[in-house]
Amino acid sequence: MRVDVVGNVNEVRTVDLEGRSVVVIDVLRTTSTIVTALAHHAAGVIATETVPQAKQMIVGNSIRGGERFDKRINGFEVGNSPYEYMSSDIAHKVIILTTTDGTRALIKASRARHILAGAMLNVRAVAAALLELQRNVLLLCAGEQDEFALEDGLCAGYIIEELYRQSNSPLELNDLGIILHQAVSSCHDHIADLIRTSSSARRLDKLGKMHDVTYCSQLNLLDCVPEMREGCELKPYRKFHRRQYV
Repeated sequence: MRVDVVGNVNEVRTVDLEGRSVVVIDVLRTTSTIVTALAHHAAGVIATETVPQAKQMIVGNSIRGGERFDKRINGFEVGNSPYEYMSSDIAHKVIILTTTDGTRALIKASRARHILAGAMLNVRAVAAALLELQRNVLLLCAGEQDEFALEDGLCAGYIIEELYRQSNSPLELNDLGIILHQAVSSCHDHIADLIRTSSSARRLDKLGKMHDVTYCSQLNLLDCVPEMREGCELKPYRKFHRRQYV
Protein backbone atom coordinates (compact mmCIF):
# COMPACT_ATOMS: atom_id res chain seq x y z
CA MET A 1 0.00 0.00 0.00
CA ARG A 2 1.31 3.46 -0.89
CA VAL A 3 0.63 6.26 1.59
CA ASP A 4 1.37 9.86 0.64
CA VAL A 5 0.96 12.90 2.88
CA VAL A 6 0.14 16.36 1.52
CA GLY A 7 0.92 19.29 3.80
CA ASN A 8 -1.97 21.63 2.99
CA VAL A 9 -5.03 21.81 0.78
CA ASN A 10 -3.42 23.95 -1.93
CA GLU A 11 -0.71 21.36 -2.59
CA VAL A 12 -3.06 18.56 -3.62
CA ARG A 13 -3.59 17.83 -7.33
CA THR A 14 -6.42 15.97 -9.01
CA VAL A 15 -3.98 13.28 -10.13
CA ASP A 16 -3.08 12.69 -6.46
CA LEU A 17 -6.71 11.86 -5.67
CA GLU A 18 -7.89 9.57 -8.44
CA GLY A 19 -8.54 6.00 -7.40
CA ARG A 20 -7.33 6.56 -3.85
CA SER A 21 -8.72 6.53 -0.35
CA VAL A 22 -8.21 10.07 0.95
CA VAL A 23 -8.27 11.03 4.60
CA VAL A 24 -8.90 14.73 5.20
CA ILE A 25 -7.34 15.90 8.47
CA ASP A 26 -8.18 19.18 10.23
CA VAL A 27 -7.56 18.41 13.88
CA LEU A 28 -8.27 21.97 15.10
CA ARG A 29 -11.15 21.73 14.53
CA THR A 30 -13.25 20.70 11.53
CA THR A 31 -12.70 16.97 11.30
CA SER A 32 -12.74 16.63 15.10
CA THR A 33 -16.10 18.41 15.09
CA ILE A 34 -17.50 16.18 12.34
CA VAL A 35 -16.42 13.01 14.15
CA THR A 36 -17.98 14.31 17.38
CA ALA A 37 -21.24 15.34 15.72
CA LEU A 38 -21.74 11.94 14.10
CA ALA A 39 -20.77 10.16 17.32
CA HIS A 40 -23.57 12.12 18.99
CA HIS A 41 -26.03 10.88 16.38
CA ALA A 42 -26.21 13.77 13.93
CA ALA A 43 -28.00 12.50 10.82
CA GLY A 44 -25.17 13.77 8.62
CA VAL A 45 -22.81 16.66 7.98
CA ILE A 46 -22.86 18.47 4.63
CA ALA A 47 -19.58 20.22 3.83
CA THR A 48 -19.90 23.53 2.00
CA GLU A 49 -17.07 25.75 0.85
CA THR A 50 -18.53 29.24 1.25
CA VAL A 51 -20.79 31.01 3.69
CA PRO A 52 -23.35 31.96 0.98
CA GLN A 53 -23.57 28.31 -0.10
CA ALA A 54 -24.26 27.25 3.46
CA LYS A 55 -26.90 29.95 3.92
CA GLN A 56 -28.68 29.13 0.65
CA MET A 57 -28.79 25.37 1.14
CA ILE A 58 -32.23 24.10 2.11
CA VAL A 59 -32.30 20.75 3.90
CA GLY A 60 -35.06 19.45 6.15
CA ASN A 61 -34.36 19.11 9.87
CA SER A 62 -31.01 20.86 9.61
CA ILE A 63 -28.94 23.46 11.40
CA ARG A 64 -26.04 25.57 10.17
CA GLY A 65 -22.62 25.48 11.75
CA GLY A 66 -19.15 26.76 11.05
CA GLU A 67 -16.62 29.53 11.43
CA ARG A 68 -14.50 32.04 9.64
CA PHE A 69 -11.14 32.72 11.27
CA ASP A 70 -12.26 30.79 14.37
CA LYS A 71 -15.40 32.84 15.01
CA ARG A 72 -18.99 31.61 14.65
CA ILE A 73 -20.70 32.92 11.53
CA ASN A 74 -23.43 35.45 12.19
CA GLY A 75 -26.87 33.82 12.06
CA PHE A 76 -25.59 30.23 12.37
CA GLU A 77 -26.87 28.10 15.22
CA VAL A 78 -23.48 26.61 16.10
CA GLY A 79 -19.83 27.29 15.43
CA ASN A 80 -16.91 24.90 15.01
CA SER A 81 -16.28 23.78 18.58
CA PRO A 82 -16.79 20.03 19.12
CA TYR A 83 -18.48 20.84 22.43
CA GLU A 84 -21.32 22.51 20.54
CA TYR A 85 -22.09 19.17 18.89
CA MET A 86 -22.43 17.04 22.01
CA SER A 87 -25.96 18.04 23.02
CA SER A 88 -29.19 16.20 22.34
CA ASP A 89 -30.16 19.08 20.04
CA ILE A 90 -27.71 17.67 17.47
CA ALA A 91 -29.24 14.18 17.37
CA HIS A 92 -30.96 13.28 14.08
CA LYS A 93 -30.25 16.68 12.52
CA VAL A 94 -28.24 17.38 9.39
CA ILE A 95 -25.41 19.84 9.99
CA ILE A 96 -24.67 22.23 7.11
CA LEU A 97 -21.04 23.09 7.85
CA THR A 98 -18.57 25.58 6.41
CA THR A 99 -15.13 26.32 7.85
CA THR A 100 -12.05 28.23 6.82
CA ASP A 101 -9.88 25.25 5.87
CA GLY A 102 -11.47 21.89 6.70
CA THR A 103 -14.57 21.88 4.54
CA ARG A 104 -12.57 23.33 1.64
CA ALA A 105 -10.21 20.37 1.93
CA LEU A 106 -13.11 17.91 1.96
CA ILE A 107 -14.57 19.40 -1.19
CA LYS A 108 -11.13 19.46 -2.84
CA ALA A 109 -10.91 15.71 -2.18
CA SER A 110 -14.26 14.96 -3.82
CA ARG A 111 -12.72 13.22 -6.87
CA ALA A 112 -11.12 10.51 -4.74
CA ARG A 113 -12.52 6.98 -4.67
CA HIS A 114 -13.22 7.19 -0.94
CA ILE A 115 -13.08 10.26 1.32
CA LEU A 116 -12.80 9.85 5.09
CA ALA A 117 -12.49 12.44 7.86
CA GLY A 118 -9.60 11.80 10.23
CA ALA A 119 -8.65 13.32 13.57
CA MET A 120 -6.65 12.38 16.64
CA LEU A 121 -9.98 11.23 18.08
CA ASN A 122 -10.40 8.35 15.59
CA VAL A 123 -6.90 7.40 14.34
CA ARG A 124 -7.24 3.68 15.05
CA ALA A 125 -10.66 3.42 13.42
CA VAL A 126 -9.50 5.37 10.34
CA ALA A 127 -6.54 3.03 9.87
CA ALA A 128 -8.82 -0.01 10.12
CA ALA A 129 -11.15 1.48 7.50
CA LEU A 130 -8.24 2.20 5.14
CA LEU A 131 -7.03 -1.39 5.42
CA GLU A 132 -10.56 -2.63 4.64
CA LEU A 133 -10.73 -0.43 1.54
CA GLN A 134 -7.41 -1.80 0.25
CA ARG A 135 -6.47 1.19 -1.91
CA ASN A 136 -3.52 3.50 -2.02
CA VAL A 137 -3.92 6.31 0.50
CA LEU A 138 -3.54 10.07 0.51
CA LEU A 139 -3.48 11.80 3.89
CA LEU A 140 -4.58 15.36 3.13
CA CYS A 141 -3.68 17.80 5.89
CA ALA A 142 -6.04 20.76 5.60
CA GLY A 143 -3.47 23.11 7.11
CA GLU A 144 -4.02 26.61 8.37
CA GLN A 145 -4.76 29.30 5.81
CA ASP A 146 -2.79 27.46 3.10
CA GLU A 147 0.17 26.61 5.33
CA PHE A 148 1.19 23.37 7.05
CA ALA A 149 -0.39 22.84 10.48
CA LEU A 150 1.63 20.86 13.02
CA GLU A 151 -1.37 19.11 14.57
CA ASP A 152 -2.59 17.84 11.19
CA GLY A 153 0.84 16.46 10.37
CA LEU A 154 1.11 14.69 13.72
CA CYS A 155 -2.29 13.10 13.12
CA ALA A 156 -1.11 11.88 9.72
CA GLY A 157 1.94 10.38 11.40
CA TYR A 158 -0.28 8.56 13.89
CA ILE A 159 -2.44 7.14 11.10
CA ILE A 160 0.71 5.79 9.43
CA GLU A 161 1.81 4.27 12.73
CA GLU A 162 -1.58 2.57 13.12
CA LEU A 163 -1.43 1.24 9.56
CA TYR A 164 1.92 -0.37 10.39
CA ARG A 165 0.51 -1.74 13.64
CA GLN A 166 -2.64 -3.24 12.10
CA SER A 167 -1.16 -4.57 8.85
CA ASN A 168 1.42 -7.19 8.02
CA SER A 169 2.08 -5.58 4.64
CA PRO A 170 4.83 -3.01 4.02
CA LEU A 171 3.92 0.62 3.36
CA GLU A 172 5.50 2.84 0.73
CA LEU A 173 5.67 6.39 2.12
CA ASN A 174 6.54 9.72 0.54
CA ASP A 175 9.18 11.88 2.22
CA LEU A 176 6.72 13.88 4.33
CA GLY A 177 5.08 10.67 5.48
CA ILE A 178 8.44 9.27 6.60
CA ILE A 179 9.26 12.42 8.58
CA LEU A 180 5.86 12.60 10.28
CA HIS A 181 5.88 8.92 11.19
CA GLN A 182 9.32 9.29 12.75
CA ALA A 183 8.13 12.38 14.62
CA VAL A 184 5.25 10.62 16.35
CA SER A 185 7.38 7.54 17.03
CA SER A 186 9.97 9.61 18.89
CA CYS A 187 7.57 12.01 20.65
CA HIS A 188 4.67 9.70 21.43
CA ASP A 189 4.40 10.68 25.10
CA HIS A 190 4.45 14.41 24.38
CA ILE A 191 2.11 14.76 21.41
CA ALA A 192 -0.60 16.66 23.33
CA ASP A 193 2.05 19.10 24.58
CA LEU A 194 3.36 19.55 21.04
CA ILE A 195 -0.12 20.30 19.73
CA ARG A 196 -0.56 22.96 22.41
CA THR A 197 2.54 24.73 21.06
CA SER A 198 1.21 24.88 17.48
CA SER A 199 0.20 28.20 15.96
CA SER A 200 -3.40 27.00 15.63
CA ALA A 201 -3.57 26.09 19.32
CA ARG A 202 -2.00 29.37 20.41
CA ARG A 203 -4.53 31.28 18.35
CA LEU A 204 -7.43 29.35 19.88
CA ASP A 205 -5.97 29.90 23.33
CA LYS A 206 -6.10 33.66 22.79
CA LEU A 207 -9.80 33.25 21.99
CA GLY A 208 -10.39 31.32 25.22
CA LYS A 209 -10.81 27.98 23.43
CA MET A 210 -7.97 25.90 24.87
CA HIS A 211 -10.60 23.39 26.02
CA ASP A 212 -11.19 22.62 22.32
CA VAL A 213 -7.46 22.01 21.83
CA THR A 214 -7.38 19.64 24.83
CA TYR A 215 -10.38 17.69 23.58
CA CYS A 216 -9.15 17.46 19.98
CA SER A 217 -5.72 16.21 21.12
CA GLN A 218 -7.14 13.01 22.65
CA LEU A 219 -6.08 9.87 20.84
CA ASN A 220 -8.61 7.18 19.86
CA LEU A 221 -11.48 8.55 21.92
CA LEU A 222 -14.11 7.59 19.33
CA ASP A 223 -14.63 4.79 16.80
CA CYS A 224 -16.66 6.86 14.33
CA VAL A 225 -15.19 7.20 10.83
CA PRO A 226 -17.02 9.84 8.75
CA GLU A 227 -17.18 9.06 5.05
CA MET A 228 -18.14 11.71 2.49
CA ARG A 229 -20.70 10.56 -0.04
CA GLU A 230 -22.72 12.19 -2.82
CA GLY A 231 -23.64 15.77 -2.19
CA CYS A 232 -20.60 16.22 0.08
CA GLU A 233 -22.52 14.66 2.96
CA LEU A 234 -20.57 12.81 5.62
CA LYS A 235 -22.05 9.82 7.41
CA PRO A 236 -20.45 7.06 9.49
CA TYR A 237 -18.41 4.63 7.41
CA ARG A 238 -19.48 1.77 9.62
CA LYS A 239 -21.01 1.06 13.01
CA PHE A 240 -19.12 2.41 15.95
CA HIS A 241 -19.28 2.06 19.69
CA ARG A 242 -19.44 4.81 22.24
CA ARG A 243 -16.40 4.95 24.45
CA GLN A 244 -15.99 8.08 26.48
CA TYR A 245 -17.41 11.53 26.10
CA VAL A 246 -15.75 14.60 27.53
